[in-house]
Amino acid sequence: MIKIIDVDNLFDSYIEGYVMENVGKVKPEEIENKIPVLYAEFGDKSLKELDGKTPNTFYRQFSAAELLECLKSHIEKDVAVSDYLCEALRDTAEKEMAEELNKELPEEYALYLMNILSDAGSTLAVNRYLDFVLFDYSENMREVATELLYPFADLIKEKALDNFDDASKQVKECLIDIFSHASHDDRIFNILIEEFGTNKKNLALNSAYLSKYGDERALTYLLEAIEDKNISYTDFEELRFAIESLGGEYTEQRDFSSDSNYKKLHEAKNIKIM
Repeated sequence: MIKIIDVDNLFDSYIEGYVMENVGKVKPEEIENKIPVLYAEFGDKSLKELDGKTPNTFYRQFSAAELLECLKSHIEKDVAVSDYLCEALRDTAEKEMAEELNKELPEEYALYLMNILSDAGSTLAVNRYLDFVLFDYSENMREVATELLYPFADLIKEKALDNFDDASKQVKECLIDIFSHASHDDRIFNILIEEFGTNKKNLALNSAYLSKYGDERALTYLLEAIEDKNISYTDFEELRFAIESLGGEYTEQRDFSSDSNYKKLHEAKNIKIM
């Protein structure tokens, strides 16, 4: 079993030593800017707490199973999880982490595995991420899984489309977000347009999705929506941005002087810095 060590605390001590050695020589802001350099140096330091090994090499001597148990123990004992442990898992335990996610796990542990796999650019668990979106998991799990699926939208779109019609409102919102990162598909385009046309409360958000999706056919719908004289300043700006991002143009001058967000924005711009 790997001993549980707060490597981040050891790094803090390393920083303190550097500060003490450079009192009066280095300005505080210079020390802050040098943190990445010091972290790299620390990674190659032999430490007695790590049995004479360096933070960069200590965890890499263990098996994937041992590293996973170490991660769980860190979380259970509320000991900071170091980047060095995460990097060892990323580089040596991709398959094992993906398999682990198929189990029902404590949320914090699952989130660590998901983020480490994401850092590795792994596609092994993307279908499991979609499960976290579709089924009865916490809002936090659903939000993280949604973001992690952005680069892999095309890989999971068929399963997501199959489940879309019967999904809850909350799940549909996540799926639409993911769909906006997919390549062009008439089924997805129709869903995005339907949501844009029927969900007026989220007009700005759905305009952003159409902008991100990048299908020029959406211009017709965006130009029609921006002509509505009752839209808010926030919606207007998002619509105009979406129109321009798709190669369109809207130049008509509009009066938003009575809009509360418009007034707040322009009041902030007029504040003079003393």
